[in-house]
Formats: sequence, structure tokens, C-alpha cells
Amino acid sequence: MSADRTFHADLRELQQEILRMGSMVEEAIDLSVTALKDQDANLAQRVREGDEAIDDLELLIEDRCVKLIATQQPMAKDLRRISVAFKIITDLERMADYANDIAKATLIIAQEPLIKPLIDIPRMAKLTQEMVKTSLDSYVNEDIELAMSLAEADDEVDNLHSQVLRELLTYMMEDPKTIRQATHLSFVSRYLERISDHATNIGERVIYMVTGRRTDLN
Repeated sequence: MSADRTFHADLRELQQEILRMGSMVEEAIDLSVTALKDQDANLAQRVREGDEAIDDLELLIEDRCVKLIATQQPMAKDLRRISVAFKIITDLERMADYANDIAKATLIIAQEPLIKPLIDIPRMAKLTQEMVKTSLDSYVNEDIELAMSLAEADDEVDNLHSQVLRELLTYMMEDPKTIRQATHLSFVSRYLERISDHATNIGERVIYMVTGRRTDLN
């Protein structure tokens, strides 16, 4: 096999590892919010324990990127592909950290009845999971339009975040006993909003990878 074919096979393997990491992050988001909604401390603990595997995979991918740069000395778009991979795994790792933070919040309030049924927070979680998938699809397919669609989804998550904060503030003003739990729920909403920001970051990186142009989707 020629050096060029070997290099592009290595790039495809790199993409597959990033997709695997993205799938783990999507699952962590889903499980963390499910644990919160169901007040399931065991599930929240499972999310926390799974964070280390995501961190390990990030390091593995990082090493692969360094090896490709050192051994292949890529130029132009191929170099951008690898540099973008570095950035994407950083975004994914931060998303996993936020899912872990949601699990921590769940463990703090798991023994309390929820002050209200959770509706908008699970909606935010579903949207952020879809954004993670969309961002990675745009990366693998080098699809600029798909990457740009993340801006609209990010706005929707931002709007839900604002709505959640307004509602929780109302609860806190009406009954001071809800303040502790409402504060943690507001943190959860903020973590999901930050996950969506990282998904748009990936979209921006895809646009840069394909075009060499910097774009702001937030």
C-alpha cells in the first residue's frame, strides 16, 4: 500500500475513533438527564464512572493525531483535518465533563422529590444530543450546510435555557424551600446550554477544515 493510501486509511480510522467518542458522549448526556428525571442515583453514579473511559479515549486519539503529524508531515487541508480533530476531541471531552456535572447534581438532590416534573430540561438534552450527532456527521461528511444548521439549534437550546431559568426563579421567589434544588436544576440547564455551544464549536471547526475560513455559529 502506498504512503498516501496508508495516510488516508489512518485518517479514516481517526474519524471512527472520534465518532466512537461522540457516541459515548451522547450516551452520557442521555443517561445523566434520565438519572435526574428519575432521581436514579445508581444511574448517575454510572455516568460518573464512565467519564474516565471518555478521557482515556481522548488521550488515545490525541496520540494518534500527534503520530500522524510527526510521521506524515501533512500539508494544507490534510493538516487542517488533523488539527481540527485535536479541537473536536477537546470539545467532546468538555461535553462529557458537563454530563458528569449533571450526574453530580443528581446525586445531590436524588433523595428529594422534584419541585416540578422535568419537561424542558429533557427537551434540551434531546436537542443537545442531536446537535452532537449533527456536528459529527458534518465532520465526517465535510458538510458545511449541516455544520451551519447548528446555529439554529443552538438558538433553540438558548431559548429553552432562558425559559427554564425564568420558571425556576418563580419557584424560588414563591417558596424559599425550593431554592437549593432549583439552583442545582438551573446549573443542569446551564451545563446543557454549554454542551450545545461546544457542538456549534465543532461545526465551526468543520467549516474551517473544509474552507480554511473562520466562522462564528454562536
